[in-house]
Amino acid sequence: MTTLLRVVEPGLFTTIQDLGRPHAIASGVPPGGALDRFAHSAANLLVGNDASLATLECTVTGPHLVAERACLIAVTGADFDLRVNDRPVPMWTGFLLGQGDHLTFGARRHGGRAYIAVSGGIAGDRWLGSVSTSVMAARGGMHGRILIRGDAIETARSASGPAVSGRELGLTLRPDYLSEALHALPGPHLKRLGPDGRRHLFQSQFTVTRNADRMGCRLDGPALDMTGDELLSFGLVAGAVQVPVRGQPILLTADHQTAGGYPVVAIVITASLPIAGQLVPGDKVSFDEVTIDDALGMRRRQEAALASLRD
Repeated sequence: MTTLLRVVEPGLFTTIQDLGRPHAIASGVPPGGALDRFAHSAANLLVGNDASLATLECTVTGPHLVAERACLIAVTGADFDLRVNDRPVPMWTGFLLGQGDHLTFGARRHGGRAYIAVSGGIAGDRWLGSVSTSVMAARGGMHGRILIRGDAIETARSASGPAVSGRELGLTLRPDYLSEALHALPGPHLKRLGPDGRRHLFQSQFTVTRNADRMGCRLDGPALDMTGDELLSFGLVAGAVQVPVRGQPILLTADHQTAGGYPVVAIVITASLPIAGQLVPGDKVSFDEVTIDDALGMRRRQEAALASLRD
């Protein structure tokens, strides 16, 4: 492994993430991985990596990194005013860093999480088949923790080909991160909502509360009235919208618990999970009911966008 980058300042909450450990769910281990898997995958593909390799997930503020040697890099996801040697650099584009170059970020413009990929992928501690950081378990990534000042960012493997800068994912192929709407399918317990509850679920606006992290987001808005007996625990997925007793919904994200007993009234579709992965406290969100055919069509369009980077 080769050190490519050194951490001068780590940012608020920067971790090493890949596509997670879904095969460990049966053992009660959350799947984890990048919250915005589209941005994570695109960053990797822009530098010639397989989408499964690890990136840096930067939350709310970006890190200050210095290049220990020349490398190909890409930054996607949230717009934190990306700069190299204090000059603006376009996101969603592969570019070269020279030895001694400084990569920094300014003020957050929109979104909650940016992803930094380097050619060859980012090395980390492997746990249960993934290098994704699980801070709760203190496993994976950079010794199971967020980055700190002085950390060395190493490559996982040699680059698969020559470094080619300038590859870009066009604006029309990216998720609409400025949208407040999350497309969702009816959940298995939707019928437990009364008429007012269902109307509020799909027609009202909610606000992400301070109780938001990689496990999920508690939402503040109209209370959703529920009926029916208490449920036995059942398996959960990212994107599930649970409704506890008080009627304020919870949107589950990558580090969600693997089972629970709160009713699930909606499931945010795969194509909207990138937008859900960018949510931070204070953001507004609404749920837009779609059909399974709509959901499959939107997923195919996102897959085609990523496939365009492999050509």
